[in-house]
Amino acid sequence: MSVLTAFMSGVTRLNDFIGRWIALLVFAMFVFLLLEVGFRYFLNSPTVWTNELTQLLFGVYAVMSGGYILAHKGHVNVDLLHSKLSPRVRAFVDILTSAIFFIFTLALLYFAVDMAQESFGSRETSFSAWNPPIWPAKGAIAVATLLLVLQGVVKLLQDIAIAFNLSYYQPEPEASEGEML
Repeated sequence: MSVLTAFMSGVTRLNDFIGRWIALLVFAMFVFLLLEVGFRYFLNSPTVWTNELTQLLFGVYAVMSGGYILAHKGHVNVDLLHSKLSPRVRAFVDILTSAIFFIFTLALLYFAVDMAQESFGSRETSFSAWNPPIWPAKGAIAVATLLLVLQGVVKLLQDIAIAFNLSYYQPEPEASEGEML
């Protein structure tokens, strides 16, 4: 079981590491938008690249944060009944509903990899005035989806361990909102 727990903690640590680094993109986006405002209103010389770069960065920021958010139980959850259930029953419900998660994310992964391969192959650009490459952003969708699927596997294994009282899994204390990014 040590291989399984090492896999689970490794995926969670990887998503945590990536999520914390990706969160720093907010500061870059903030600087670029302030730069655009300064150039536009103070120097009367707007740029053609800051808005598009900020949109690309935000896209990467949004997709790459999925695994981190799942690891920290931050995704929206409709829990009218879910929160009232015991942890063990909640784990059984989560095991059943994980099928929906995997159908969606595995389909997304399939199409994201296909889209990324096509974009990489043609070295796709945005065809705007600035014309930056967008294949890295499309590649990020595939990588982010893979990280989300892996974190989903970790969540499923955790739920199985809780539902069946398996001793190899010791749940980590849930992070408070102050500890999350």
